[in-house]
Amino acid sequence: MTASGYKALEDEINLLKTVERPAVIRMITEARAHGDLSENAEYHAAKERQAFIEGRVIELEDKIGRADVIDVSKLSGATVKFGATVTLADEDTNEKRKYQIVGDLEADAKNGRISISSPIARALIGKGKGDTVEVAAPGGARSYEVIKVEWI
Repeated sequence: MTASGYKALEDEINLLKTVERPAVIRMITEARAHGDLSENAEYHAAKERQAFIEGRVIELEDKIGRADVIDVSKLSGATVKFGATVTLADEDTNEKRKYQIVGDLEADAKNGRISISSPIARALIGKGKGDTVEVAAPGGARSYEVIKVEWI
């Protein structure tokens, strides 16, 4: 995982522990004050939210504990590998796209961050500027030319 992906997980845990957890505790306390808990929808909703928060905290702490953080700024090379930012040109439309290859947990295709295990990333690994890759996409096979490999 990249350092920015690791920081995002830490930020989410911090938000859950310092903001969400105290808020749900207040919600439970208020709902208890209303009396009979067996028919109290607010209480049950708050308890469900609390269970979700605690489960998410455990999940994120486990992921952080097992993470291998790679500082992309210290990487270099002319071929695509984890952490590289790749500029591609679609050979059919000539549309250019820029992707950074990141870990599975931090992938966000809309923001140009694709998972190392995605079909396009797997096709790009080991390729360099000027290479062409064929990617089997849900909408059919696509061909891309590698325009640039950067380490940002």
